[in-house]
Amino acid sequence: MNKLQPTSTLSLHAFSDLSVVSPVVFLYLLKECYVCGTSKATAKFCALQQQVLCALNNRPLPGPSVFILHCLYVLPVFDLHSDGLSHLLLSALRRFLKGKTPLADSLEAQDLAAKLFVDVAQGTVFHDDKILIKILEIFQVKLINVEKVMRTLEECSSSKAKCFVEKYILKLIESQSYMAAVSLLEQFSIRGSGESFLYKLIEIKEFRAAEKWAAFLGKPMLCVLVQEYMNMNVLGGAYGIIKRNNLQEDFPDICYQYKESSLKKLAEKGCWDVAEQRTKSNRQLLEYLVYLAMEAGYYEKVDELCHRYSLEGFVSKEHEASHLKSHYLHLHEFFTDDIVWVDEVDGLLNATRYIEGCKVVGLDSEWKPNYVKGSKPNKVSIMQIASEKMAFIIDLIKLYDDNLEILNSCLTRILHSPRILKLGYNFQCDIRQLSQSYVDLKCFKQYEMLLDIQNIFKEPRGGLSGLAKKILGAGLNKTRRNSDWEQRPLSKNQLEYAALDAVVLIHIFRCVRGDSQATEVKGGSVKMEWKSHIISHMDSTKRTNKLQGRKAQTGEVTQEPLKSR
Repeated sequence: MNKLQPTSTLSLHAFSDLSVVSPVVFLYLLKECYVCGTSKATAKFCALQQQVLCALNNRPLPGPSVFILHCLYVLPVFDLHSDGLSHLLLSALRRFLKGKTPLADSLEAQDLAAKLFVDVAQGTVFHDDKILIKILEIFQVKLINVEKVMRTLEECSSSKAKCFVEKYILKLIESQSYMAAVSLLEQFSIRGSGESFLYKLIEIKEFRAAEKWAAFLGKPMLCVLVQEYMNMNVLGGAYGIIKRNNLQEDFPDICYQYKESSLKKLAEKGCWDVAEQRTKSNRQLLEYLVYLAMEAGYYEKVDELCHRYSLEGFVSKEHEASHLKSHYLHLHEFFTDDIVWVDEVDGLLNATRYIEGCKVVGLDSEWKPNYVKGSKPNKVSIMQIASEKMAFIIDLIKLYDDNLEILNSCLTRILHSPRILKLGYNFQCDIRQLSQSYVDLKCFKQYEMLLDIQNIFKEPRGGLSGLAKKILGAGLNKTRRNSDWEQRPLSKNQLEYAALDAVVLIHIFRCVRGDSQATEVKGGSVKMEWKSHIISHMDSTKRTNKLQGRKAQTGEVTQEPLKSR
């Protein structure tokens, strides 16, 4: 192919009969197909693997397995492409051999693979360690095959063949290729170094190689490895070995300890629903989860779990108020008159008129957490807009479905208004999430007069709760942060949590209001400059139109930039 053909596509191998084609020609054309193909690397690999698979069915001489080995002997001359093409050929051969009875050339291929190993070990042919191990595994090369190859070269006994292999393995260990060394010990069934090698791998923290070696040696060595992990306080590592090697019955206490640890981590992140699922209705784990909820002051979850699973003997909900009062801020402390749930058009219009009469409002939003790794976040469910006396919680999902034009108009009047100072905490992240959730709404494409409280204080730890504790003397209870915000109706506790996140921004701002004033905080005072942190963001299309309009008014000539050729 040549560079003047921009629409060129991936070339496919054209051979229908490989009986007269040499490995060098086959590899050269395969390499050219890969280099000239325009698809992504993975797609090219899969397409060419299929072509090699077809080629192996076209009876290459002297046989499919031996033909591939001849190719592997030649491949090192292809330099940079050697490793990639080796993996390609071996993966195709593995697929070709799967489910087939041994081919006529199998024994010849096994001896030739053993010879290739000897040549690599002696340095006359070069292949990567991983490729060499794949070759040995696919062709099932054993010590007896190595002995047979060495006997053709010189007088050789089985002990000499074993010594030759061990010497090569020692080189791998010296070069710190521990996984390759363990794979070869396993492949050739050499157990001599046994437990001492296992301890060495643990000492140098080569845990993957240690587990592979222990699994080869047998269950007692796996148990030794589990105990070593526990001695190092690596609970996750110990549990991983137990699970992968079906040792749960041998280590029930470690399994339970790991599950408790997992529940605690999920609870600390506020992932209570996931934690509940992980208990798999095990009563002992459920009771532990209840204790975690009590420690976090999440008495709503305590009652929920006790009721759902008939758990008895736990502190009742009456203790919640006294327990939380000394720990966290509450909405009633800020004399907020009402929390207004807005899910109808008339309610939205009334809320917008009220908010337009405010000089300062706090903003926040919530969405249901998504625990599936790699998947997109869920749609933003609600948006909170609060003044000092009133908090509106807007049901974005319902209003978007009912009347997106009015929703867009009302939120535009608020977010784009230069007369309303809008307070947020890392709200630019929320705006991004809002604009991705509701692509059709233009209201989230820009904003005016946004003051991100996070940028004023630059509080490194604790988020909004930590900042509230620093400024107002108490933090926020964040246990409901990761609850299901798509359920309807929201619980009373969810509504209060959502409202408080927006209301508290107003009261933190009161502490910094006033240009260049000293703000009293717990343990001293700090001087705050907040006006310079007010930001606006305009949609790029509007910004361009606005700029061109200004230039037209002033008579400036707008020139197109020169395009690089």
